[in-house]
This record gives sequence, C-alpha cells and structure tokens, in this order.
Amino acid sequence: MDHTDNTPDAAVIVAVDQDGLVAILNAEFPRHGGEYLFLPGGRVEGDETPEECARRELQEEAGVTAESWRSLGSYAITLGSPARVHLFEAHDLTLGAQQLEPSEADFKLSWWPMQDAIQAAAEGQFLLPAGPLALMLAGRA
Repeated sequence: MDHTDNTPDAAVIVAVDQDGLVAILNAEFPRHGGEYLFLPGGRVEGDETPEECARRELQEEAGVTAESWRSLGSYAITLGSPARVHLFEAHDLTLGAQQLEPSEADFKLSWWPMQDAIQAAAEGQFLLPAGPLALMLAGRA
C-alpha cells in the first residue's frame, strides 16, 4: 500500500504528573503476539496542529489535560512517507475520565516512574518506536 502523500502526521505525549510519574497505556495487540505498552497519541485529524492533536489524544486516551507543553522534536515515521511523528512532554496535569473510542476500549492506563518506563522501553515492552524515543528525550533532564 502506498501512503506516500496522504498519511497524516501523528503526535505522542509523555505526560508527567507532579510526582514525576508518566502516563503509560497498555493493551493487547494480537497481530503482534501479545500485550504492549504505549504512550498516549494518535494521528492528526483534519486541519488540527500537532499540538492540538496531542492535547486531544491525551484527553481521549488518558483522560488528562495539561497546562504546560514542551516539544521534544518531530521525526519521519517512515522513509516512504513525508508524515512525521511529533513528540511532546506535558506537565501541570488535570486528571479526568478516559474518553476511549470503541477500538480503544481495552486501553488500560497506569502511572509509572520515568526510569521504570525507560527500562520497560529498553526491554522491548513497547510495540512502536515513538514512545521509547519520547521517554528517553523527556527523561534526560
């Protein structure tokens, strides 16, 4: 399948609470052989900016709104597409209820110490590469 021109950009968020804990989601991915961890995030919709996408996805998938946002950079998703994944760090969080789409119904939210999340990434517990990259960029403070 050629998505060269129409693959939308994406956003991935490292949401860090006042205790330094990071919002981590997990779900089963049968096509990939098991349960994996991932950060809140998703595809840009319509004409929203990457930060607007990040704000929406964080609220939908984790039930979290954030006052403070920092860009961690943007990276090509694949060499075959101009689409980019935009990484963000979010602080000053307000917690609420998840607003999951039907396809996200099994997304489970937990809060991890940053070093534990980075260790889980190093152990291959994340399916997609943007989450581990975002964690490592956010955790180098």
